[in-house]
Amino acid sequence: MATPTIPENYRTAVVAHIMLDAAADAIDFYKRAFGAEELFRIDGEGGGVLHAEISVQGSTLMLGDADSGFFGAPKALGGTTVALHVFVHDVDALTRRAVEAGAELVRPPADQFHGDRTSIVKDPFGHVWVLLTHLEDLSLDELTRRVREHGAVR
Repeated sequence: MATPTIPENYRTAVVAHIMLDAAADAIDFYKRAFGAEELFRIDGEGGGVLHAEISVQGSTLMLGDADSGFFGAPKALGGTTVALHVFVHDVDALTRRAVEAGAELVRPPADQFHGDRTSIVKDPFGHVWVLLTHLEDLSLDELTRRVREHGAVR
């Protein structure tokens, strides 16, 4: 049996809800960069996007325009405290597509010790995306051995 490119335990992971400036523009970008499908959108009374949901290869992401109160956009905050991890079927192809659409390449695709091929891109709205294609299942003992071997322990 072949190793699945998206591990079963991540198919129903916690759904991120990101806030940003110009959510409508972000939705258009995610369509171009990641082939996202817009599931639905609720526009705010004063304009902008109150709430929307998109799907990237089956992974759902909620998003909306940031307000000046509780939620801030990464650019307004000077950074982000979260990275959006999305398991995809072909990390190389999706990374190329994202960069062609205007994402910044932070780390090119490469096989990693943890059993995934991984890249990192930053979108024009300040969010960091970790794109992964699963290559192999590892036991906890093997993963721990590889972490130590690669010096990834803090």
